[in-house]
Amino acid sequence: MLSLLFRLGKKKHTLEETVLLIQKGDRELQNELIDQYKPFVAKAVSSVCKRYISENDDEFSIGLIAFNDAIEKYSTDKGSSLLAFAELVIKRKVIDYIRKEARQPYTVHLDLNENEENETSQSKVESDLSTDDYRKKIEQEHRKEEIGYFQHRLKEFKLTFNEIVEQSPKHYDARQNALLVARKLVEDEELRNFLFHKKQLPVKHLEGKVQVSRKTIERNRKYIIAMAIILSGDFVYLKDYVKEVIDS
Repeated sequence: MLSLLFRLGKKKHTLEETVLLIQKGDRELQNELIDQYKPFVAKAVSSVCKRYISENDDEFSIGLIAFNDAIEKYSTDKGSSLLAFAELVIKRKVIDYIRKEARQPYTVHLDLNENEENETSQSKVESDLSTDDYRKKIEQEHRKEEIGYFQHRLKEFKLTFNEIVEQSPKHYDARQNALLVARKLVEDEELRNFLFHKKQLPVKHLEGKVQVSRKTIERNRKYIIAMAIILSGDFVYLKDYVKEVIDS
């Protein structure tokens, strides 16, 4: 950490600026940053696993890889801090790992006698139920965590989660049109940058790129912004909602 501070000391860099230097190819700085933030990774992983996580645990390794991925994929266009983005990525990767481990096949040794086999089968059923309950609990907490992060992003636009729920278009066609606008917004780099840097919807520019009236865009402004945040972010469960809008 002292080495990292010394290298950046002459000019104080924000964490995000440091990441941009890393993305330009400074591998030494990357290794130093990862080493410095190991406690942050361990804390994020522990919050998912609900137990103390040390550097010897497999989950910690998954978290460390995820933190490195977050560094490499982070962009200021995402409109949030690196640590907020990294925490979401770490928790998602660890949950994916837990799910994968829970799906591993269970084997029964052929040399067991009947009683031992029955006891083993019973233990297997109990284990499956326990694992399934644990997985559901983890997913529920991760969904809650993701919504919390989404609410944080909405605050940057002076919006609330309740506003988005209350003002979501009621009709299928209206939701489809709003989602179409949000997609066009996210896919266009210039429009996306305007949205996340200015914290405003570029209504005038959007009007010329989609077959939706200006009045409709303005009426659904909050919902369009919310969909753009989801589409451009690392949201697992909320993107399922977007898929439901498309398929419904």
